Amino acid sequence: MLSFLKDPTLTTEQVAKELLGCLLVKEDEIGITSGWIVETEAYVGVQDEACHSYNGKRTPRLESMYKKAGTLYVYQMHTHHMVNIVTRTSDEPQAVLIRAIEPYEGVSIFEEHRKRKGIELTNGPGKLTKAMGITMEDNGTESDKYPLYIASQKKRVPNLIQKSKRIGIPNKGHWTDALLRYSVEGNPYVSRRKGKPMNDHGWEAMIH
Repeated sequence: MLSFLKDPTLTTEQVAKELLGCLLVKEDEIGITSGWIVETEAYVGVQDEACHSYNGKRTPRLESMYKKAGTLYVYQMHTHHMVNIVTRTSDEPQAVLIRAIEPYEGVSIFEEHRKRKGIELTNGPGKLTKAMGITMEDNGTESDKYPLYIASQKKRVPNLIQKSKRIGIPNKGHWTDALLRYSVEGNPYVSRRKGKPMNDHGWEAMIH
């Protein structure tokens, strides 16, 4: 597992930034798909009115939120699946939503799943899960194990990380305006992106 997911001193906000540039990978019978994480949102637990575990809510649907850091929490919203990574302990049910990725491997599979091309493939949380074939079967699995995992050998470095309000969080007081959304500035796959994309898509370097 990536070292920062095991570091109890890091906050969920810090983990959300560290995940930018990590490679999300799905392996199944269709093939391998992967993409660089370019946008995340932090959900900081029982005090966060936008978090599923707000006020300590705990149901069978939310059980993965209460597992160890690095667990994948997948939930369904309407017809879409959303993939999150748990960041803390069972006493601190917090997680990071992966909102967008830049495709790396398996672009033809993305296109087949999405019936789209270009940035529309993965520039949103429901889009990327459909493109990669992420389903409720991935809920509760660990993010360092097949079939859905964060690769530990490759990472890209953003030139600049933008902070902004989370998307789709109305009527939550302070939490509606909290700057808990993080994205790679200049990357075209960031959802609801403003401004022109950068030639380098906002990346500084590759770490092996």
